[in-house]
Amino acid sequence: MRNALGLVIGLVMAAILVYAAAQDGGNSNATQETHAKKAGVFLEKLSWDEAEKVLRADQVVVIPLGAEAKEHGQHLQLNNDWLMAEYFKERVLEKASVVVAPTINYSFYPAFLEYPGSTSLSEATAQAMVADIVRSLAHYGPRKFYIVNTGISTLRPLKAAASELANDGILMRYLDFTQEDPVETKWRKSAGTHADEIETAMMLYIAPESVHMEKAKRDLNPHQPGGLTRDPKGKGTYSPTGAWGDPTMATREEGQALVEASVARILKEIEDLRQAKVGP
Repeated sequence: MRNALGLVIGLVMAAILVYAAAQDGGNSNATQETHAKKAGVFLEKLSWDEAEKVLRADQVVVIPLGAEAKEHGQHLQLNNDWLMAEYFKERVLEKASVVVAPTINYSFYPAFLEYPGSTSLSEATAQAMVADIVRSLAHYGPRKFYIVNTGISTLRPLKAAASELANDGILMRYLDFTQEDPVETKWRKSAGTHADEIETAMMLYIAPESVHMEKAKRDLNPHQPGGLTRDPKGKGTYSPTGAWGDPTMATREEGQALVEASVARILKEIEDLRQAKVGP
Protein backbone atom coordinates (compact mmCIF):
# COMPACT_ATOMS: atom_id res chain seq x y z
CA MET A 1 0.00 0.00 0.00
CA ARG A 2 2.79 2.37 0.98
CA ASN A 3 4.71 1.56 -2.20
CA ALA A 4 1.59 2.14 -4.33
CA LEU A 5 0.97 5.50 -2.62
CA GLY A 6 4.58 6.52 -3.22
CA LEU A 7 4.26 5.58 -6.88
CA VAL A 8 1.12 7.69 -7.26
CA ILE A 9 2.76 10.68 -5.56
CA GLY A 10 5.82 10.29 -7.76
CA LEU A 11 3.70 10.24 -10.91
CA VAL A 12 1.76 13.33 -9.81
CA MET A 13 4.95 15.24 -9.04
CA ALA A 14 6.44 14.28 -12.39
CA ALA A 15 3.32 15.50 -14.18
CA ILE A 16 3.47 18.80 -12.27
CA LEU A 17 7.11 19.29 -13.23
CA VAL A 18 6.39 18.53 -16.92
CA TYR A 19 3.44 20.95 -16.91
CA ALA A 20 5.49 23.67 -15.20
CA ALA A 21 8.32 23.23 -17.69
CA ALA A 22 5.91 23.43 -20.59
CA GLN A 23 4.28 26.54 -19.19
CA ASP A 24 7.64 28.18 -18.54
CA GLY A 25 8.83 27.34 -22.05
CA GLY A 26 5.61 28.68 -23.55
CA ASN A 27 5.82 31.87 -21.51
CA SER A 28 9.48 32.24 -22.39
CA ASN A 29 8.72 31.95 -26.09
CA ALA A 30 5.83 34.37 -25.79
CA THR A 31 8.03 36.82 -23.91
CA GLN A 32 10.75 36.55 -26.52
CA GLU A 33 8.22 37.11 -29.27
CA THR A 34 6.64 40.06 -27.45
CA HIS A 35 10.00 41.68 -26.83
CA ALA A 36 11.47 40.83 -30.23
CA LYS A 37 13.49 43.78 -31.41
CA LYS A 38 11.59 45.97 -33.84
CA ALA A 39 13.18 48.75 -35.83
CA GLY A 40 10.16 51.03 -35.49
CA VAL A 41 7.55 51.84 -32.86
CA PHE A 42 3.75 52.01 -32.76
CA LEU A 43 2.64 55.48 -31.73
CA GLU A 44 -0.57 54.17 -30.17
CA LYS A 45 1.35 52.03 -27.67
CA LEU A 46 3.32 54.94 -26.21
CA SER A 47 2.47 57.33 -23.40
CA TRP A 48 2.63 61.03 -24.30
CA ASP A 49 6.04 61.52 -22.69
CA GLU A 50 7.40 58.54 -24.62
CA ALA A 51 5.89 59.94 -27.81
CA GLU A 52 7.65 63.24 -27.15
CA LYS A 53 11.01 61.45 -27.32
CA VAL A 54 10.41 59.79 -30.70
CA LEU A 55 8.49 62.53 -32.54
CA ARG A 56 11.70 64.33 -33.49
CA ALA A 57 12.25 66.66 -36.41
CA ASP A 58 14.30 64.01 -38.23
CA GLN A 59 11.71 61.27 -37.69
CA VAL A 60 9.65 59.69 -40.50
CA VAL A 61 6.05 59.00 -39.53
CA VAL A 62 4.21 56.23 -41.38
CA ILE A 63 0.41 56.33 -41.59
CA PRO A 64 -1.39 53.27 -43.02
CA LEU A 65 -4.58 53.94 -45.00
CA GLY A 66 -7.02 51.13 -45.79
CA ALA A 67 -10.80 50.90 -46.03
CA GLU A 68 -12.48 48.80 -43.38
CA ALA A 69 -15.90 49.03 -45.04
CA LYS A 70 -15.60 48.78 -48.83
CA GLU A 71 -16.81 45.98 -51.07
CA HIS A 72 -14.29 43.65 -52.70
CA GLY A 73 -16.44 41.28 -54.67
CA GLN A 74 -18.18 38.32 -53.12
CA HIS A 75 -14.99 36.43 -52.29
CA LEU A 76 -13.17 39.08 -50.23
CA GLN A 77 -14.19 40.86 -47.03
CA LEU A 78 -15.26 44.48 -46.68
CA ASN A 79 -12.15 45.12 -44.58
CA ASN A 80 -9.81 43.86 -47.30
CA ASP A 81 -7.82 47.11 -47.69
CA TRP A 82 -7.55 47.49 -43.91
CA LEU A 83 -6.13 43.96 -43.59
CA MET A 84 -3.59 44.81 -46.27
CA ALA A 85 -2.63 48.09 -44.57
CA GLU A 86 -2.28 46.35 -41.21
CA TYR A 87 -0.02 43.71 -42.74
CA PHE A 88 2.20 46.26 -44.44
CA LYS A 89 2.57 48.34 -41.27
CA GLU A 90 3.78 45.29 -39.35
CA ARG A 91 6.38 44.59 -42.04
CA VAL A 92 7.49 48.24 -42.00
CA LEU A 93 7.77 48.16 -38.20
CA GLU A 94 10.17 45.21 -38.42
CA LYS A 95 12.64 46.86 -40.80
CA ALA A 96 12.29 50.66 -40.74
CA SER A 97 13.20 53.03 -37.90
CA VAL A 98 9.94 54.94 -38.05
CA VAL A 99 6.96 55.88 -35.93
CA VAL A 100 3.84 54.07 -37.18
CA ALA A 101 0.64 55.98 -36.50
CA PRO A 102 -2.82 54.35 -36.23
CA THR A 103 -4.44 53.16 -39.45
CA ILE A 104 -6.97 55.44 -41.18
CA ASN A 105 -9.93 53.20 -42.05
CA TYR A 106 -12.20 55.61 -43.97
CA SER A 107 -11.51 57.64 -47.12
CA PHE A 108 -12.72 58.53 -50.61
CA TYR A 109 -14.27 55.45 -52.28
CA PRO A 110 -17.23 56.67 -54.37
CA ALA A 111 -17.06 53.89 -56.98
CA PHE A 112 -18.45 51.17 -54.72
CA LEU A 113 -21.49 52.68 -53.04
CA GLU A 114 -24.04 50.52 -54.87
CA TYR A 115 -22.77 47.55 -52.86
CA PRO A 116 -24.11 47.33 -49.27
CA GLY A 117 -21.61 47.96 -46.50
CA SER A 118 -19.40 50.20 -48.61
CA THR A 119 -18.66 53.67 -47.27
CA SER A 120 -17.05 56.79 -48.68
CA LEU A 121 -16.06 60.22 -47.45
CA SER A 122 -16.26 63.17 -49.81
CA GLU A 123 -13.00 63.95 -51.56
CA ALA A 124 -12.67 67.20 -49.62
CA THR A 125 -13.24 65.44 -46.29
CA ALA A 126 -10.71 62.71 -47.11
CA GLN A 127 -8.13 65.36 -48.04
CA ALA A 128 -8.80 67.41 -44.92
CA MET A 129 -8.66 64.40 -42.61
CA VAL A 130 -5.21 63.34 -43.83
CA ALA A 131 -3.92 66.91 -43.75
CA ASP A 132 -5.25 67.46 -40.22
CA ILE A 133 -3.73 64.22 -38.90
CA VAL A 134 -0.35 65.04 -40.44
CA ARG A 135 -0.41 68.62 -39.17
CA SER A 136 -1.26 67.41 -35.67
CA LEU A 137 1.78 65.14 -35.59
CA ALA A 138 4.03 67.64 -37.37
CA HIS A 139 3.27 70.06 -34.53
CA TYR A 140 5.55 67.94 -32.31
CA GLY A 141 8.50 67.96 -34.70
CA PRO A 142 8.32 65.51 -37.64
CA ARG A 143 8.29 67.01 -41.15
CA LYS A 144 8.27 63.80 -43.20
CA PHE A 145 5.26 61.51 -43.57
CA TYR A 146 4.61 58.38 -45.62
CA ILE A 147 1.10 57.05 -46.28
CA VAL A 148 0.85 53.28 -46.84
CA ASN A 149 -2.05 53.75 -49.24
CA THR A 150 -3.94 50.62 -50.32
CA GLY A 151 -6.55 52.30 -52.54
CA ILE A 152 -6.77 53.89 -55.97
CA SER A 153 -9.45 56.59 -55.66
CA THR A 154 -7.59 57.74 -52.53
CA LEU A 155 -4.77 59.01 -54.74
CA ARG A 156 -6.68 62.18 -55.59
CA PRO A 157 -7.22 63.45 -52.03
CA LEU A 158 -3.71 62.31 -51.07
CA LYS A 159 -2.16 64.30 -53.91
CA ALA A 160 -4.15 67.37 -52.91
CA ALA A 161 -3.22 66.94 -49.23
CA ALA A 162 0.47 66.56 -50.10
CA SER A 163 0.38 69.79 -52.10
CA GLU A 164 -1.42 71.58 -49.26
CA LEU A 165 1.06 70.33 -46.64
CA ALA A 166 4.06 71.31 -48.78
CA ASN A 167 3.03 74.93 -48.25
CA ASP A 168 3.60 74.34 -44.52
CA GLY A 169 7.05 72.85 -45.06
CA ILE A 170 5.80 69.28 -44.56
CA LEU A 171 6.81 66.53 -46.99
CA MET A 172 4.22 63.79 -47.46
CA ARG A 173 4.55 60.89 -49.88
CA TYR A 174 2.33 57.85 -50.44
CA LEU A 175 2.18 54.40 -52.00
CA ASP A 176 0.72 54.42 -55.52
CA PHE A 177 -0.36 51.02 -56.85
CA THR A 178 -1.13 52.49 -60.29
CA GLN A 179 2.58 52.81 -61.04
CA GLU A 180 3.88 50.07 -63.31
CA ASP A 181 5.37 47.16 -61.38
CA PRO A 182 7.62 44.67 -63.22
CA VAL A 183 6.71 41.92 -60.76
CA GLU A 184 3.01 42.39 -61.47
CA THR A 185 3.70 42.50 -65.21
CA LYS A 186 5.51 39.17 -64.93
CA TRP A 187 2.79 37.40 -62.95
CA ARG A 188 -0.49 38.90 -64.19
CA LYS A 189 -2.49 36.52 -66.38
CA SER A 190 -5.73 38.49 -66.67
CA ALA A 191 -6.99 42.08 -66.77
CA GLY A 192 -8.75 43.93 -63.98
CA THR A 193 -8.27 46.52 -61.24
CA HIS A 194 -10.53 45.62 -58.31
CA ALA A 195 -10.82 42.38 -56.31
CA ASP A 196 -9.12 40.90 -59.35
CA GLU A 197 -6.41 38.29 -59.79
CA ILE A 198 -3.69 40.52 -58.35
CA GLU A 199 -5.53 41.72 -55.25
CA THR A 200 -6.90 38.26 -54.54
CA ALA A 201 -3.46 36.68 -54.90
CA MET A 202 -1.99 39.17 -52.44
CA MET A 203 -4.69 38.37 -49.91
CA LEU A 204 -4.11 34.62 -50.33
CA TYR A 205 -0.63 35.36 -48.98
CA ILE A 206 -1.48 38.10 -46.45
CA ALA A 207 -4.69 36.71 -44.90
CA PRO A 208 -5.80 33.47 -46.60
CA GLU A 209 -8.54 32.97 -44.02
CA SER A 210 -10.27 36.09 -45.40
CA VAL A 211 -10.44 34.76 -48.97
CA HIS A 212 -13.35 32.57 -50.13
CA MET A 213 -12.16 31.23 -53.47
CA GLU A 214 -15.29 29.09 -53.84
CA LYS A 215 -17.21 32.36 -54.33
CA ALA A 216 -14.72 33.93 -56.74
CA LYS A 217 -16.05 34.57 -60.25
CA ARG A 218 -14.67 36.13 -63.40
CA ASP A 219 -16.38 39.51 -63.72
CA LEU A 220 -14.78 41.58 -66.46
CA ASN A 221 -17.43 43.41 -68.42
CA PRO A 222 -16.37 46.34 -70.67
CA HIS A 223 -15.05 49.36 -68.77
CA GLN A 224 -17.38 52.36 -68.76
CA PRO A 225 -16.86 55.83 -67.22
CA GLY A 226 -17.91 56.03 -63.59
CA GLY A 227 -17.82 53.55 -60.75
CA LEU A 228 -18.99 49.95 -60.60
CA THR A 229 -22.71 49.27 -60.92
CA ARG A 230 -24.99 46.30 -60.24
CA ASP A 231 -27.43 47.56 -62.89
CA PRO A 232 -26.63 46.27 -66.41
CA LYS A 233 -28.17 49.47 -67.77
CA GLY A 234 -26.69 51.73 -65.11
CA LYS A 235 -23.99 54.36 -65.38
CA GLY A 236 -20.51 52.89 -64.94
CA THR A 237 -18.91 49.48 -65.37
CA TYR A 238 -21.40 46.65 -64.91
CA SER A 239 -20.28 44.25 -62.18
CA PRO A 240 -22.85 41.96 -60.57
CA THR A 241 -20.23 40.62 -58.14
CA GLY A 242 -18.51 43.90 -57.27
CA ALA A 243 -15.19 42.70 -58.68
CA TRP A 244 -13.60 43.81 -61.94
CA GLY A 245 -11.24 41.16 -63.15
CA ASP A 246 -10.72 37.41 -62.83
CA PRO A 247 -9.94 36.44 -59.23
CA THR A 248 -10.21 32.74 -60.11
CA MET A 249 -6.72 33.01 -61.65
CA ALA A 250 -5.09 34.03 -58.34
CA THR A 251 -2.53 31.85 -56.56
CA ARG A 252 -0.72 32.18 -53.26
CA GLU A 253 2.65 31.85 -55.01
CA GLU A 254 1.76 34.85 -57.16
CA GLY A 255 0.61 36.72 -54.07
CA GLN A 256 3.86 36.09 -52.25
CA ALA A 257 5.89 37.54 -55.13
CA LEU A 258 3.63 40.60 -55.35
CA VAL A 259 3.53 41.26 -51.61
CA GLU A 260 7.26 40.89 -51.08
CA ALA A 261 7.91 43.25 -54.00
CA SER A 262 5.47 45.75 -52.48
CA VAL A 263 7.15 45.54 -49.07
CA ALA A 264 10.56 46.14 -50.66
CA ARG A 265 9.15 49.10 -52.56
CA ILE A 266 7.53 50.63 -49.46
CA LEU A 267 10.75 50.32 -47.47
CA LYS A 268 12.75 51.93 -50.29
CA GLU A 269 10.29 54.80 -50.61
CA ILE A 270 10.46 55.40 -46.87
CA GLU A 271 14.26 55.55 -46.98
CA ASP A 272 14.15 57.84 -50.01
CA LEU A 273 11.82 60.09 -48.04
CA ARG A 274 14.21 60.03 -45.09
CA GLN A 275 17.00 61.35 -47.32
CA ALA A 276 14.85 63.95 -49.08
CA LYS A 277 15.09 67.64 -48.33
CA VAL A 278 12.04 69.37 -46.94
CA GLY A 279 11.07 72.59 -48.71
CA PRO A 280 10.77 75.94 -46.95
